[in-house]
Amino acid sequence: MLSQGMTTDTGNTIGDTIKEYGKRLFGFIRNKVRSEEDAEDILQDVWYQLSNVINIDEIDQMSGWLHQVARNKIIDKYRKKTPELIEDFNYEDDDDGFNMGEILLADNYTPETEYIREAFWKELFLALEELPENQRQVFVWNELEDLTLQDIANRTNENLKTIISRKGYAVKHLRKRMKRLYDEFFN
Repeated sequence: MLSQGMTTDTGNTIGDTIKEYGKRLFGFIRNKVRSEEDAEDILQDVWYQLSNVINIDEIDQMSGWLHQVARNKIIDKYRKKTPELIEDFNYEDDDDGFNMGEILLADNYTPETEYIREAFWKELFLALEELPENQRQVFVWNELEDLTLQDIANRTNENLKTIISRKGYAVKHLRKRMKRLYDEFFN
């Protein structure tokens, strides 16, 4: 647990930072995860990581730093539970039968496969940020949080065909972005 009394050189406590950024950061995280409990866990991980920073005053943009740590924690969370998502981004290379999913789901951790995994997840979340909010939310709920498209339609009071269309646009955009990543690494 964080010590509320830890201070930076300028006299600000970690508690002050939590008070200043806590609600906004929680809202940011909550919009990207399945449950309030998941958001609380990730937020706690962010605060823990902040508490381990040796010289907090060296962080130029506290808000940006906190949001980047939160994004990384969200990526880590989804990385552990999304093998079916990875299957959507398989690309077969006719020359050697390469399958991107095989590297992303492989049990062997080499520096090369870990680098590719990191690049994949970063590219995926950057591509998700490019989507309109309604398309991103449908994709995240369906692919990362396992809600059915009908559940999403019910939750948003939208027509099922609208939800299907939003998901289609999101997948098309994400496949295009992931194809660029694949080409960068393997062509």
